[in-house]
Amino acid sequence: MSKPFPPRAGGFLALVMIVLLTFPATQPLHAKTLSTTAPTLAPFEAAPLSIGVSWYPEQWPESQWEADLALMRRAGVSVVRLGEFAWARLEPRDGEFDFGWIDRAVALAGRHGIRVVLGTPTAAPPVWLTEAHPDVLRVNEDGSVEGHGERRQFSFASATYRRYTVRIAGEMARRYGRNPDVVGWQIDNEIGVPSFDREAKARWARWLTARYGTVEELNRRWTTDYWSQRYQRFDQVPLKSKGPQNPALLLDFKRFASFLWAEYVDEQAAAIRTHADRRQFVTTNSTAWNNNFDQYLVHRGLDLAAWDDYVPNGRPDWTANALHHDVVRGYRQRNFWIMETQPGRVDWGALNRSLDPGQTRELAWQAVGRGADAILYWQWRSALNGQEQYHGTLVGPDGQPMPVFDEIARTAREMAAMSRWLKDTQPEKAEVALLYSQESRWAIEAERHSRDYDPVATITDWYRPFADDGYRVDVLPPDADLAGYRLVVAPNLNILSGDTAERLKAYVERGGHLVLGPRSGMKDGDNALWPMRQPGPLGTSLGGRVGYYYPLDGPVAMSAIFGDTTAHIWGEVLEPVADDTKVLGRFGSDQGWLSGQPALLRRKVGRGSIAYLGAILDQQGQGRFTRWMITEAAVPRPLMTPVDGVEFMTRARGAERFIIAVNHGETAKRISLPAGAGWLHSDDVQGDMLRPHGVALAHVKHGTR
Repeated sequence: MSKPFPPRAGGFLALVMIVLLTFPATQPLHAKTLSTTAPTLAPFEAAPLSIGVSWYPEQWPESQWEADLALMRRAGVSVVRLGEFAWARLEPRDGEFDFGWIDRAVALAGRHGIRVVLGTPTAAPPVWLTEAHPDVLRVNEDGSVEGHGERRQFSFASATYRRYTVRIAGEMARRYGRNPDVVGWQIDNEIGVPSFDREAKARWARWLTARYGTVEELNRRWTTDYWSQRYQRFDQVPLKSKGPQNPALLLDFKRFASFLWAEYVDEQAAAIRTHADRRQFVTTNSTAWNNNFDQYLVHRGLDLAAWDDYVPNGRPDWTANALHHDVVRGYRQRNFWIMETQPGRVDWGALNRSLDPGQTRELAWQAVGRGADAILYWQWRSALNGQEQYHGTLVGPDGQPMPVFDEIARTAREMAAMSRWLKDTQPEKAEVALLYSQESRWAIEAERHSRDYDPVATITDWYRPFADDGYRVDVLPPDADLAGYRLVVAPNLNILSGDTAERLKAYVERGGHLVLGPRSGMKDGDNALWPMRQPGPLGTSLGGRVGYYYPLDGPVAMSAIFGDTTAHIWGEVLEPVADDTKVLGRFGSDQGWLSGQPALLRRKVGRGSIAYLGAILDQQGQGRFTRWMITEAAVPRPLMTPVDGVEFMTRARGAERFIIAVNHGETAKRISLPAGAGWLHSDDVQGDMLRPHGVALAHVKHGTR
């Protein structure tokens, strides 16, 4: 047991000084700082494919642990995550730590051959902390204060809370940072809820000061003469996340929140790395399409990304799920973990339908095909009480297997067998990149201009035809290195800084093919309208511009070089201004302001080309448009011939490739391997037919195409 630390403990201050020197609290978070360039990190220990569970030994008598772990091994579980909600057990009183129970849990797991991921327990502070320091509690935007009994009830801006989180993370790492049974660390759990307390408002004023220097500069860039918004001091600027506010303020709030969350994660990571060896990875787990902060920034200093893959209605959209795997892999541009996924069902949806038999296995193998090296199920055993009693588990409160147990056990056996081939592999590099701009998403969602305009749906619509035709797509931020990609698509690059525009111009001039979607290039880095028409600074390269834009309340006919289609939700009248800019698509006649107007422009620039589509297309039209883009960019055909309902994914190690085939359909599908390829695992293959919900693995010899 250690004593409570004083407010200015020397060891803690030393750690904080290290953090502040590398990540100043007042560092502005403008376009140039939202970089995916990460610090150089030594490689952590590579691991074979793993099936795991979240295990909460603190909720059960120790007499049951042995039986639980033995049953886990029967299920093929090789990794457990524990500790992420156990702060009250780990530190029952301020500064008094009780690690004995977790010592025994980690050691017992190790004796069963199960590795451990430890979670810092900072998502659920103990009551003694919030009672002694009420200033750490989260204040919602409406002024209400979160109390005990929830989770994430803390303020991400609280210096007091940060001191306690760094201390508990450091104490845990001091004890387990070189434990051979501990493979990695998860910081907190599903971060992202902001606070609007007094300390957050003070941090907001300091952040604005660092970003703009003078309030006059803020007034100029925000155009605060509109509605008499002009400010005299930075502390007058309201801290708001929504509502009828200046668009620059709303975007800067998201940047500010991203900065605080990145700082929060970095502080705990630094505390862990002070004691942990590089064999152990450090990550945090995000949720699907988490929009509370910039994911690229928060993941910048982490070893790998991890996310929680859930299908609350029990009916997977396989392509949309594949897209999010690719999004998460893009955070660090390396393999990732599924830190939580459902064993059959969840308990927080409107209708918590279970996945069909076979689909839990399909989700696991799709994740592996897209770059996951581990899949952990939430959770192992039903809790007797608490807010998630009804959530799916592998075993019930009686410790006996649930119906999905055998399917997960089968998946674990397969992954153990196939690890010898897939270890150290990663998804094959794509020829196509899709730019996902979190800032553009924020800007559009704050000003949709049409209730039906959903930037995530637009990204999914652009991704789907590539995936359906078997093309791999790397999802990257706008400032990523695009060298080597034949085709780059940007479905709604609404925020386009001058620096990003210059990089995209250089990509095109060097021979790349860039295709912009609607609403691209409308705003600059301050969420202000560019003084030139869309696509802003890329207009000179395009040799064209958007004359005007129109939200649509019905379908509009359109004819293009790739065939007839219809537009919906959004349409833009395009104007070619350069002689060599080609009009390749027009809206139909009798369409009001859009009648006969250009809807698709393309121009050759340097050794490449740039195109702009001013409409959201229907599904068939988007598919034809995608095939046209592929042809124009000369993207090589995928290794496997597409089969409806079957997903083919390739992982590679050097020149060696492995094909994972997953049949998501209800009927058997005929598939044929390329010449020189052969099956490594084919229990679900009969002849050349892959069974419904079947999974198979094939090896491709060097040089096979």
